[in-house]
Amino acid sequence: MPETIGNPSQTCPCKCLVIVPAYNESGSVAQVVEDLGRHLPDADVLVIDDGSTDQTHKAVPAGTPVLRLPFNLGIGGAMQAGYRYAFMHDYDLALQVDGDGQHPAEEAPKLIRSLTDSGADMVIGSRFMSDDPNYTPPPSRALGIGVIRSVVRTVSGLGVTDCTSGFRACNRRVICAFARWYPEDYPEPQVIPLLHRAGYSIHETPVRMLQRAAGRTSIPFHKGVFYILKVGLALVLDTVRRPWPKDKAQTP
Repeated sequence: MPETIGNPSQTCPCKCLVIVPAYNESGSVAQVVEDLGRHLPDADVLVIDDGSTDQTHKAVPAGTPVLRLPFNLGIGGAMQAGYRYAFMHDYDLALQVDGDGQHPAEEAPKLIRSLTDSGADMVIGSRFMSDDPNYTPPPSRALGIGVIRSVVRTVSGLGVTDCTSGFRACNRRVICAFARWYPEDYPEPQVIPLLHRAGYSIHETPVRMLQRAAGRTSIPFHKGVFYILKVGLALVLDTVRRPWPKDKAQTP
C-alpha cells in the first residue's frame, strides 16, 4: 500500500527519511520533531546530534532515533552521516530539516510533492520565491546569499534563487551520491553545481521560513566578506572536482 505523505489526498509509494541536523539545539529540536510527526506522519525522522555540548540528544522526543557524532563535524559531516543512514536503510526519499526551527514542518510536504511531481532529483525550498513578509534576513546575510547565488550561476549556469537553503528533498539517486561524496564546508551551495555537472536535475519550490527558534547559526555570516570569499573559492575549486556520476548512483 502506498504511504500517505503529509496530506491524506496525496499518496507516495515511497519510504521517506527526514534528517534533522542539530548542534546545540536543545531549545528547539523537540518542537521540530513533534511538528514533523504531525505533518509527515508516515515519514521516519532521524536526528543527527553533531557533537553538541548541551543536552540536545536528551531533548529529542522518546522513540526518535538519534545519531550522536563524537565531535562536531559541521553541517557537511552531519548530513553525510544522515545520507549514509538513508542509503543503508533503503530510503527512497530524504528530506533535510534543520533542528533550529527555521523550517516549518507544514511546508515539508510541499518539497516531497514537488520532488515527485517535477521528476527532479533534488528540490530546494526557496524562501525568496514565496514573498513571505514574515522572513527578512539581516542585510549582511542577504548580501552574502546574493553574492553566492551569483557565483553559483557563473560556475553552473543555474539561476537558483536560494542556493544556501538547507530545506531540501532528494530522491534515491541523490541519496546514493551523497552517501559517497558530500562537501564538508559549505555543502548547500556546493552540491548545486556538482550535481548539475553530474547530470542530476534540480528544482526549486517556494516555501516559508521562520527566524531561528533558539541557538545560534552554524554559518557565521557575521564574518562578512571573509566568509563570502571562502564560499566563492570553494565553488570555483569544485569546478575541477569529480562529482559522483549519476550512472553509478546505486553503488556508493
